[in-house]
Amino acid sequence: MKDEILNSINIKQTKKVVIVAMTGRMLMDFVGPADVFTTASIFLQESGLNDGYDVQIASPTSNKKVTTGAGMEILCPISAIDIKSPIDTLIISNYEFREKAADPFEPFYKWLGKRTDKNTRRIASVCAGAFALAKAGLIDKRKVTTHWNLNEKLKQSYPQINVDTNLFFAKDGHIYTSGGVSSGIDMALAMVEEDFGKELAIRVARELVVYLYRPGYQSQFGSLLPSYETSGLSQKLRNWVLEHLHEILDVRRIADHLNMSTRNFTRVFHKQTGMPPAKYVEKIRVEQARKLLEDTDQSLEQIAEICGLGGLSTMRRTFLRLLMTTPSDYRRAFRTPLSDIGLDELYPLDNLNYSGAE
Repeated sequence: MKDEILNSINIKQTKKVVIVAMTGRMLMDFVGPADVFTTASIFLQESGLNDGYDVQIASPTSNKKVTTGAGMEILCPISAIDIKSPIDTLIISNYEFREKAADPFEPFYKWLGKRTDKNTRRIASVCAGAFALAKAGLIDKRKVTTHWNLNEKLKQSYPQINVDTNLFFAKDGHIYTSGGVSSGIDMALAMVEEDFGKELAIRVARELVVYLYRPGYQSQFGSLLPSYETSGLSQKLRNWVLEHLHEILDVRRIADHLNMSTRNFTRVFHKQTGMPPAKYVEKIRVEQARKLLEDTDQSLEQIAEICGLGGLSTMRRTFLRLLMTTPSDYRRAFRTPLSDIGLDELYPLDNLNYSGAE
């Protein structure tokens, strides 16, 4: 390990990492990456090779306080806006969405907008932190990611940005963005691997009991269907489609159910949802298949039939195209573990609703 690390670093240089803890309910958004870098530093210092990283948690405001959604108030040693020196890695954790007459974060966004690849080697975000980078004008025309639940909001707020929420984290030049919560750990481990080699990154991952690379494809698994207006056609159709998933649901049959002409229904539906009716039905089929894979012991063949996804091979191709994983791999990753630990009788799966819908 020693020779590999020596070949990949400047022995005398400690890398300054500043993690800005914005207001948010997920402490792991900033604590997770901090643990990755500090753990890497411990191993490097023990080996006598390098001091590794100088990790600093900074507030975005001058009072150095961060009030989290978890009810904790954190007093940071520094304020980001007071930093004038170069930074190796700058990570923005989360974002403040609430509109205020006098935004206390404006000085921070102004400071952030002056951070370039000339004074900061890497600029990154965790979860909603991508909105802070966008507000500061740092990710125009770049490929970025954010938490899957914020995908549409980021696209609508900043149409000049190329948003891809299929990724745990994305890199475009010196800009890095990650999905949410644990995705920040994935991104930080990738940075450690870039800086000091794979062996150190593996050692850190083992210490934190996380994957260096998650099994299967590096993809988030958010809902395939964004939220729509309750009065729209998609919401009116959802329950009916779920009741008839095992049947043939072509455009004509759906239009007849709504007492609309096929042409008018297709036009209105596409305008409201941004997708053709057939694509909407396919995504509902996959969403229901995901729920059955998570919550039941039904075979893959049974789930394919129940959800109208054809045979097993057809369902597999559809999962690969939409989720970049197979049904069997998805089940292994997300299967509800209650039965595995003998709690299925106390907590029947039929009483659980993981989707939050209906």
